[in-house]
Amino acid sequence: MTHLVFFCGHAGTGKTTLAKKLIGPLMQASASPFCLLDKDTLFGGYSAAAMAMLTGDPNDRDSPLFLQHLRDPEYRGLLDTARDNLELGISALVVGPLSREVRERRLFDRAWLGIGADVTLRVVWVYTSEEMARQRIIARGNPNDAYKLAHWDEYRQRRFVPSGEICDDLLMFDNTAPTRADYEALLARLVGEHASSAMPPLPV
Repeated sequence: MTHLVFFCGHAGTGKTTLAKKLIGPLMQASASPFCLLDKDTLFGGYSAAAMAMLTGDPNDRDSPLFLQHLRDPEYRGLLDTARDNLELGISALVVGPLSREVRERRLFDRAWLGIGADVTLRVVWVYTSEEMARQRIIARGNPNDAYKLAHWDEYRQRRFVPSGEICDDLLMFDNTAPTRADYEALLARLVGEHASSAMPPLPV
C-alpha cells in the first residue's frame, strides 16, 4: 500500500523543514519508499523565469498575475507528479501551501486527486502565529518572499486557520516550538495501522 501525505500551511510555518525531518522516520515506520515533492523546488525556477518575462521581476510570485495564471498549473503539476510516483509504488510526501485546496477540502477528494482507495491519505496543516511566520520569512531572506513582505496587509488576508468541518480528518500541527513527543505523535498519526512494530528514533 502506498501513502500520499500532504504538508500544507502558510509561508513561514516550517512545512519543508518538518517534512525533511520526518521523511526518513516515515519511510522506516511505514516500510514504504517515499519521494519528497516540494512545490518551490519543482516549479520555483520555472515560475521565476515566467514572471521575469511577464513583469520583469522573477520574484513577483504572490502578485495577482501569478495567482491568476500560474498558481493552479503549479499545483496540478505537483499532484500529477505525486500520482505518477504512486502508480509506480512509491509513496509521496507533498509540500506546498495548498490553502485553497484545504479550505475547499479537495485534498480529501480521491476523485479530484485521481487516486484509489488503496492509497493511504493524510493531510497535515502546519501552523504558527502570524508574527512568528513573518519573522521566519524575514530571517530566511528568500527573494521569493519580497512581494509578501512588501504587501503584508494584502497577503495576510489570505491567511486562515482551519476550523469547523474543514478540520475533519485534518491533522493540525503547531510548529511553534514542537518537542520530540510532538513529532512522534504526528508520525504515529501519519502511519496509523500501517506502522511497523517499532517506531524509529527521530532526529533531534
